[in-house]
Amino acid sequence: MKILGLSAFYHDSAAVLVDDGEIVAAAQEERFTRIKHDASFPARSVRFCLERAGISAAQLDHVIFYEKPLLKFDRLIETFLAEAPRGFAAFTQALPLWLQKKLHHPRLIREGLGGAFRKRPLFCEHHESHAASAFFPSPFEEAAILTLDGVGEWTTTSWGLGRGNRIELKAEHPFPHSLGLLYSAFTYHCGFRVNSGEYKLMGLAPYGRPIYRDLILSHLVEVRPDGSYRLNLEYFGFTRDLRMTNAAFDRLVGGPPRKPEEPLEQRHLDLAASIQAVTEETVLRLACTVRERSGMSRLCLAGGVALNCVANGRVFREAGFEDIWIQPAAGDAGGALGAALFAHHQLFGAERHVRTGDAQKGSFLGPSFAASQIESALRAEGAVLHRLEETSLYEQVASRIARGEVVAWFQGAMEFGPRALGNRSILGDPRDPAMQRRMNLKIKFRESFRPFAPAVLREEVGRWFSVPDSFDNAYMLVVAQVREEHRLPVPDGVAGLELQRHPASTLPAVTHVDGSARVQTVDQVRNPRFHALLAEFRRQTGCPVLINTSFNVRGEPIVCSVEDAYRCFLASDVDVLVVGDFVVNRNEQPQANLARARDHASHFAPD
Repeated sequence: MKILGLSAFYHDSAAVLVDDGEIVAAAQEERFTRIKHDASFPARSVRFCLERAGISAAQLDHVIFYEKPLLKFDRLIETFLAEAPRGFAAFTQALPLWLQKKLHHPRLIREGLGGAFRKRPLFCEHHESHAASAFFPSPFEEAAILTLDGVGEWTTTSWGLGRGNRIELKAEHPFPHSLGLLYSAFTYHCGFRVNSGEYKLMGLAPYGRPIYRDLILSHLVEVRPDGSYRLNLEYFGFTRDLRMTNAAFDRLVGGPPRKPEEPLEQRHLDLAASIQAVTEETVLRLACTVRERSGMSRLCLAGGVALNCVANGRVFREAGFEDIWIQPAAGDAGGALGAALFAHHQLFGAERHVRTGDAQKGSFLGPSFAASQIESALRAEGAVLHRLEETSLYEQVASRIARGEVVAWFQGAMEFGPRALGNRSILGDPRDPAMQRRMNLKIKFRESFRPFAPAVLREEVGRWFSVPDSFDNAYMLVVAQVREEHRLPVPDGVAGLELQRHPASTLPAVTHVDGSARVQTVDQVRNPRFHALLAEFRRQTGCPVLINTSFNVRGEPIVCSVEDAYRCFLASDVDVLVVGDFVVNRNEQPQANLARARDHASHFAPD
């Protein structure tokens, strides 16, 4: 049975093709259109999925959308009526889009598939899609499920059970009480973009002090011992206005929202630390309650809040589960996957086969390119290139990283989800104290405080980070502490963003100021080429760790095609591009190509 899952029209559109329960292909539309968080119908993603499966749209058995638009419209209407006449401006802005497009999903889906698919599309509730994406690809025969995000149709948080080929949601929190929207309110207030800047707020938090924690808990949100919560809506604007917070919120936290171009103040750092602390506590209480009420020893997580890897680390260490599994595409894009698997197993009763590791295939589910395609694309771009044998490639690339060069590493199938996991990555030496600042400002064109993740050989992870030797975090979704023997003391009196200037460990480029790191474990099964490169770097340096950050610059999605990779490489300060077995050196590229790239790069100057 061939099922196409879709997410679209709201934030992060994607398409996923599932064939007899196997995930064949998955991709986000932004990677093809180069429009970050593209919310349009995922036409290019659909085309890729169908081509990967070798079928046409007419050969699909079913198409399923990741949520129920009529229920979502019901929330819009009820929220407006509850707030009227306040909120009229926001309502009148949203209503035409709903009347013209969002209420006509069956027609839009059929049109998007070129009219070739003639059956009626199916629809899955938003948090059922999240829950299905968390449980069905997991390595567990049975598990508890916890989903957390901004809002689906009405639900903002849910928990349930997964057994065999079925999931069952047991309880939920309704809109407008939302942990995701609470976090987004602080994201907005601190000057970052809602639905994309939350990870910046998480990265900023360790520079601050959680001095507003009690104020948040006493005025903005009531968090009960079981993790259930309720917002005080007098401080928020998202139910009635076109902004997340209001004047009462500003007075409470001591000032107006920061504009994106304005400098960060200590107040912003402390607000970030405070809402992060509240979020961690709430997620941990919820997870503990789910463990007690479910009786399950394993937990699956999904929803946008499940991308908060610091909170995930608390759950991993403190919630009492034997194991947890988090959907790599935990946000709305992953809902397309969950919807397709929900249809296959839950609606049509197909048997589920639990895989060793998981069924996500490393999340390497996007486009890949043969050597002939790579060479042809690079030559068409006017690139000067060299082809190396595989063993020589690893030796040379590891040596260049060890000498302080930065490498753009483009291999195999593109990742599905927000993380680059070693196939669309920029790599550097984590031992270099200057590397974090250089990569942030000169290569990624982004804020200097942003942390980088360490990719580590899975067999070495326990030697460098405070986790069990069996720790498997291939999807970079759990934060762990660097082991004490690798830590460095911070001088007395240093605080705030000044902490950036003082290495926190012998791996300073990947250790955050609080001694933590967003660890990615790399094994031979999921990613043999990246594992081989890490092993060679260990052989040359004794260090089994590399900086791994996504291959893109600020404001652009992760690169998808060979052409994207070459242009992004030239637009940044990366020293060498490696695509498959082909090596492209910056200092050998035509001046005309570099000049065009400099014009492109001027659009990405940091704030």
